Amino acid sequence: MSIEVGAKLEGKVTGITHFGAFVDLSGGVTGLVHISEIADNYVKDVNDHLKIGDVVTVKVINVDKDGKIGLSIRQATDKPEGERGYRERSGFGRGDRGRSYKSGGSSFEEKMSRFLKDSEERISSLKKHTESRRGGRGGRR
Repeated sequence: MSIEVGAKLEGKVTGITHFGAFVDLSGGVTGLVHISEIADNYVKDVNDHLKIGDVVTVKVINVDKDGKIGLSIRQATDKPEGERGYRERSGFGRGDRGRSYKSGGSSFEEKMSRFLKDSEERISSLKKHTESRRGGRGGRR
């Protein structure tokens, strides 16, 4: 069976971890629903939303070259026009410069690279600020 990005499929939850749930699609193919793709609201514990054996509708959001399949339960549900999830209301996933880390054309590696660059800039700025308050590198503690 060929799995295509954007397809909505039925699957059975076969495993639950702290970072998501594994869903068995037809033909013995298994995909992962990341914890952030389970519901529109904040999910602290996957077990609060899913149990092993649950049948769920999922949307295929990516298929890697090595065969890993990314799934989403929250994207598989059709929302009425005008209803937005917490991510859209809160600006979740947006950098401080207004860039969207959820842009459709970017790969995970590109997103991670941008995130690391921004993080390193912020940390170096923070270190410079704290070192100047302590009197430089050789300051007493």
